Formats: sequence, C-alpha cells, structure tokens
Amino acid sequence: MQGGAQRIGPRPPEDTPCTYGDRLRAEMDALWRKVIARRAPGILPLLSGQGGDLSQSRDVTACLQALNIRFHLLKIIDENIAIRSRRLVEAHEGPAAVEGSFARVLDACPPMSPEVFWRGLQGLCVGPTLTAHPTEAKRVTVLEIHRRISRLLAALENQRGAAERAEIIEDLESEIDLLWLTGELRRQRPTPVDEIEWGLQFFRDSLFDAVPNLVRRFRDAVAPEHGLPDQAGPLVRFHSWIGGDRDGNPHVTVETTRTALGLSRQAALDRYRQGLELAARQLSISSAISSLSVQTRNSLQSIIDAAPLPPDQARRNPGELFRQALSAIGRRISATPDGPAYAHVRDYIAELRKIEAALGSIGADRLAERLIRPLRWQAEVFGFRTVTLDIRQNSSVTTRALASIWGLSGPSPDYGSKEWSRRLRAELAQDELPGLDRDRLTPEAVELLDLLALMRDVRFGADPLAIGPFILSMTRSCDDLLGVFLLARHAGFGPERLDLRVVPLFETIADLRAAPAILEELLRVPIARRSLESEGRRIEIMLGYSDSNKDGGFLCASRELEKAQRSIARVLASHGLLPIFFHGRGGSVSRGQAPTERAIAAQPSGTVNGRLRTTEQGEVVSSKFANSGTAQYELELLASSVMAQSLASAVEPVHPEFNDTLEALSDMSCTAYRGLLGRPGFIDYFNQASPVEELTMLKMGSRPARRFGAQSLDDLRAIPWVFAWSQNRHLISGWYGFGSAIATFRRFRQAEGDALLRRMFQESRVFRLIVDETEKSLFHADMEVAAHYRALVLDAESGRDIFGRIRQEYEDSCAAVMFLTGVGAIGQRFPNMSARFERVRAELDRVHDLQIKLLRDNRNQPGQGVPVALMQTMNCISAALGWTG
Repeated sequence: MQGGAQRIGPRPPEDTPCTYGDRLRAEMDALWRKVIARRAPGILPLLSGQGGDLSQSRDVTACLQALNIRFHLLKIIDENIAIRSRRLVEAHEGPAAVEGSFARVLDACPPMSPEVFWRGLQGLCVGPTLTAHPTEAKRVTVLEIHRRISRLLAALENQRGAAERAEIIEDLESEIDLLWLTGELRRQRPTPVDEIEWGLQFFRDSLFDAVPNLVRRFRDAVAPEHGLPDQAGPLVRFHSWIGGDRDGNPHVTVETTRTALGLSRQAALDRYRQGLELAARQLSISSAISSLSVQTRNSLQSIIDAAPLPPDQARRNPGELFRQALSAIGRRISATPDGPAYAHVRDYIAELRKIEAALGSIGADRLAERLIRPLRWQAEVFGFRTVTLDIRQNSSVTTRALASIWGLSGPSPDYGSKEWSRRLRAELAQDELPGLDRDRLTPEAVELLDLLALMRDVRFGADPLAIGPFILSMTRSCDDLLGVFLLARHAGFGPERLDLRVVPLFETIADLRAAPAILEELLRVPIARRSLESEGRRIEIMLGYSDSNKDGGFLCASRELEKAQRSIARVLASHGLLPIFFHGRGGSVSRGQAPTERAIAAQPSGTVNGRLRTTEQGEVVSSKFANSGTAQYELELLASSVMAQSLASAVEPVHPEFNDTLEALSDMSCTAYRGLLGRPGFIDYFNQASPVEELTMLKMGSRPARRFGAQSLDDLRAIPWVFAWSQNRHLISGWYGFGSAIATFRRFRQAEGDALLRRMFQESRVFRLIVDETEKSLFHADMEVAAHYRALVLDAESGRDIFGRIRQEYEDSCAAVMFLTGVGAIGQRFPNMSARFERVRAELDRVHDLQIKLLRDNRNQPGQGVPVALMQTMNCISAALGWTG
C-alpha cells in the first residue's frame, strides 16, 4: 500500500469518535451551563431542555446569546473530533487510510511511470481564493476566542495529570465566559480595511503554519515512487478578493487596493523575519568545529556580503557563518526601499537554497529540513505577497468607462451596436492611442484607469504575482472582454501583448450558454489571443454558481455549469489551449457548496488538468482555516482531489441518454422555478416571509446587499437571496423544481424512464451529486416552520397560493429523492449530518418562533429600527445551520 498504509493495529474501543465526542460534548455543555448560571441564572431553566417560548423570557437577548454560543461550541467540538479521528486513523492504519490524503489517492491510482505521473499532474496547483462576501456573521474578536477554544480542546486530548487537566478545563470555562462578556454582534459595519485584516488573520493564525505541513505530506507520499522534479510547482497558491473586489461595492477604491497589497506584503515579510530569527538562534554551527569547503564558505559569504552590517557595528557571531548568513537575509527582508532589499522574490528563495545546500554539505540535512526548508516552501507559496490579489469589476462599469473615453471625441456608439464592436476592434489594432483629457472623464472612468495602472506597476515589482487577473463579472459578450483590453491600453499596457490576464466570469444561465461562442470570438482577436496565451497556453475561466442558481434554480444551474465546462474545454482544445476553471462557490448547497472531493470528481473529464481555483467565502473561510490542523486537511483534500481527477485513467463513459435526460430535467426544473418567481405577488412574499430587508442591519460586510441600490429581484445579490430563504427554512434555492422535473419525466417515460433515472443515479457522478445535495437541502428545509413565516405575508390569498406551490414542490422533491435512492426518509443516507442537526433542531425551532414574533412586532412599528434581539435571531439561525449564504 502507498504512503506507509500498513495496518498497525485496531483502534482502541475507548478512542472511537462517538464515545469521545459524546463525552466532550457533555463536558463542554456543563461548562456552558456553569457560565450561564453565573452570568444570567434567570434564563437557565429556559435553556435546560424545558422548552417554552423564548419571547416570554425577561431577557430575550441573553437567551439568544447563550444559544448562539452553544451552537458555535458544538461546531468547534465537531472540528476537534474530526481532526482527532483522522490522526488516530493515520496512527493505527497509515496515511493511505485517511480520506482525502495524498497517500490515499496514490494508493488508488494504477501503476504508472514518473514521466506519466508528472505529465498527468501538469504542474499541480490549486488556488483557494478568500473573498469578503458578507456571509460571515461572527466578529473577528469572537473568531479569535473560538480559535483559542479549539487549541485548548486539542491540548485536552493528550494524556495529562489531574491538576493539569483541571487547569485546561478552567481555561476553557474562562474562554466561554469571555464569549459571553464579548457579545457576538458587530456594532459597526466593517470597513474594507477591517475585512483585509480579517482575511490576513487566517494566514497569521493557521495558513502560514499549515502550508509547510501540506508540502511535506505531498513529498512524503509522492517522492518514494515518483521522485520530485524541480518543476513540481508550488502545489497551492492563495488568492484573495478582499480589497480588490469592487463589483457593486463603492467602498473599495484604488487606495483600498493599494492598502491591501501593502498589508499582504507586510504579513508575509513579518512571518519570514520570525522564521529567520528562530533559525539563526538555533543554527549555532561553528566553523572551528564543522569543516566547510571553500565552495560552501564562498556561498555563505556571498549572502553575508549582499547585506553587510553598518561600519559602526562589530561583526556578530564570529566564526558562525550560518548565523551571519541568516541575519543578512533577515536584514534584506527588513530593508526599506533604500536598503539592500531583494529585487525579486526568487532571489530570496535562491539564498535559502544556498543555506540548505550548505547544511547538506556538512551532513546536517535534518537541520535544513526543520529550519530552512519550511521557510523556502513558505516563500514559494506566499512570495512577498501572502496572497495574489485579484481585481473584480462589473461589465457595466467597464462599458460606462469606455463610453466616457469615446465621448471625449464626440457621441459614443451605443453598446451592443455594430459601430461599438467595429470601433473597439479598430482601436485595439492601433499602435498608438490618442491621449486622454482626464479632467473631462467621469470619476468612475478615472478610478478604473488608475486601478489598471496600479496593476501594471505591480506586475513589474518585486513579486509580480502580488496582483492577479482582472475578473470581469457579468461577462455578456466578447465586446465586454475586449473593452477591458482597450481600457488597459489607455492605462499604459503595451500594444502587442498585455501583461494582464482578463478572466471572464459567466454567471447567468444565458451567459453560461453563450460562453463557448464568446471565447471563440475572443480568440480571433490577435491582441487578445497573444495576451491570453502568455500564461503557458492555459486560459482561466470563472463560473458563477450563485447567480446561475438564482437565475434558473439548483438543478438547471448544475446542468448548465457542467455543460458549459465541456463546451469551453472543446473550444479551447481546438485552439491548442487548456482551461483553468475558477469555481465561484459559496457556503451553502444553493451556492455550489458540496463535499470537495465529490464536487471535483464530478467535474467533466478533461476539465481538471492539475489546476483548479475556487472561492472560499465568508463563514467557509473560518470553517476551513480557523486552525492549522483543519486548514492543512482542507488544503490537502482540495489538492489531492485535483490530483485524483487529473490522474484518473478511467474516463466516465459517455451515455447520450444520460445527457438527454439531464437536459430535459434541467429545462423542466427551470420552467417550474421561474414559474414560481413569476407568480403575482412573489416579490412581496419574499420580502415579507423572510427577514431579507432586516438582515441588511446585521453589519456583516462592507458590501451593500444590492449591487446598485435597486429594489428589484434582479439586482439583489445572490448571498442575501440564499440567506433569506435559509432564515425562513424554505431553502427553495437548493431544491425547487427538482420534484416536478422528476415527476413529469416519470409520467411521460413510465417504467422505462424509472429504470433510466435509477441507472443515472448509480452511474452518473454529476447526477448523483445533484441528488445528494438536493436531499441535504430538503433535509434542512422545514415546511412547518416555513408555514409560520408565510403568515407574515400581508396578502393572505397570495401567500397561500405561493406557499401552497412551495409545499407541493417540496413534497414532490422528497418523493423524487426517495424514489431515486430507495431510502425511506430524507437525510437517512447522511447520518453524521443528521446527528449534528438533531442536536440543535429543538432550540432552532424556538429561535424561529421568536424571530417571527419579532419581525411581526417590528413591522407593525415602522421607523423604530431593527431591535438587537431580531439581529441575534439571524446570527443564531446561521450558527445552527452552519451557513448564512
């Protein structure tokens, strides 16, 4: 077996996750109750399983605060149990026994030569992308307390004496007490700079530490059989939208982006300084004892001479060349622009390699492994940047900016007209563009040109990867993309080839369908093709899960996303190009969230070629990266899943009847979904039967809930759309249309159709994933709870009509899932998920009852603002469900 997967022995019965988890939950529950008894004893009877109406409590806010703390503690405990379980499995059965490990993937791979292996991976690199979407309801201060609790739970696992264990228990109680005294609600909406610091904190707390462990596990799994060529690649490269994403967020400016770049650079340099200081303290190797060759001495001396000490300082650590060299590197890392700073990140990496080689020359390889190699791995992944900052803007903004420029010389053509397209292509082909009178341009156009100029400057700095692509959201046509190229030329990019990646983001159903033709047309424009091909003949394409779901429903969006990837890959292949797909997923099923390994395994064959990017949004970031143990596992799971799909020798068989059936189901599902959204009174139902308007007071993020301040459903962001349907437990964005599609297909195709659908469930990875994720949404939906929210709709007749359709579709969808799976109850196939939810269900129902009462009372007293207790109910429901949007 690969990776040392030899079975060492059975796991001791007392170490089973169930026994350990039950004991830990009971212990933490006792601590929670102890804190409540001390801080708010009057609410304890209401929280002690005696039920009752929360609104009858004299201190509703205290009850909600206590429940919110409990929900989060249960989640932290689940994470601790999962980490411990994986560690025990690896200790007793080897790394190949751990789901999602590199060793497990290699164990399942057929034998292949190293050449075939590395050719299949094609420079394996995954790109988790942190975003500032407002889906994280927890304050940074609260997240910090959660991290400390997680660390204390890890410390509690070790065998300890009674006194030491008692001290850890006391520390846990004090942290729970601190949660109570801190409060979970934000009092002010975070600024973009607050969000930048929030994102960087995950690197400081966990990701800087997790990456060397990730690289080590990859090398340990791969090297024994396949070796490690120099071109193996960085394995992971982090991106961020925080401070670069201005789509609909007027608070993100060029200065915000410049600040994000500076803070990200500083975070990486600070971490390197710490590592270099630690290594210098420990590498007390004396030249008087270790015999260094002339070549090694010269190599170390070249590092020292590149950053000499000031003349007035005596040479430190005489005879200790390793310390002197590391101190010299530290001086260059700390240097101001006027000092001996590194001109490029590769120079820093080269000097670390010199020290590694020098240690190896005296037989101190283990010291290199412990102290220097992790620094190099960090530098190869994080550079002088921590993250690659992507820039995102909406196509409507770039279109207006171009119209402003053209308006300087006369009336601008109409967007979408032949004249617009003709002028765009003609100017892109010119060697020189006319100068611009910036004073006559709109402020929006000036801001965009300044942003592109900043991107140009960073690309030629010490770390060109500090700035990422220009992602164009709502890409509707080839002209939208060419417009960005022309704006970039006005900002100073050259006429032959732009050192700027322009990434289309296809979001709506119509745009996904148009994507292949848009790319085909784009590749026929010489400057666009030359610019796109400069990235190793790989072209990045972003796919939007949230807006496509909001546009066509879950089943239709899933089908169109899968179909678009196949079509895009074919178009690019005809030009000798490969896609890098960037999946814009969110935290809920409605926004594309699914188990990482299964979601990647369900990608169409040939669309994952060692590269994949995905967004990590809001609460997903804290869920995956809050502690180094979970972060390392989540990164390994992502990278190993991409590895597995890239190396897969068995291509999923093509079944035309499967594709035809899925296409038919998609169309019928979309018809049902859009039929609901088009019902008279639907928008009023949505606004009144959910807290969508009130949730804007939750102060979760700097971005407005609507893109451009409009009040239509079209301009409502997908995040509050999903958030609202989660809060009222309708969850229609995760299942509506599925039941009627299956029922209609079965009615027309009879027994033959039934057999075909069951075959698809067994053999089609994408259909199986759709069914599984639909079932999870149905499990979390609750029509009894939803009915109480329906009572908030002022037009009773319209409310009954719309809710009646929702309830009927829910019943049809449940029946469809049970028919396909052969299981008698929704959620039965996912026992862990069901068990987690059952631990909070009763209390969650009580919070829903309270939220409905507070919504009714607040709406009957307009102008009073949103009460704190109502905002707390939103936090509580999000914490219990495990997601917001």
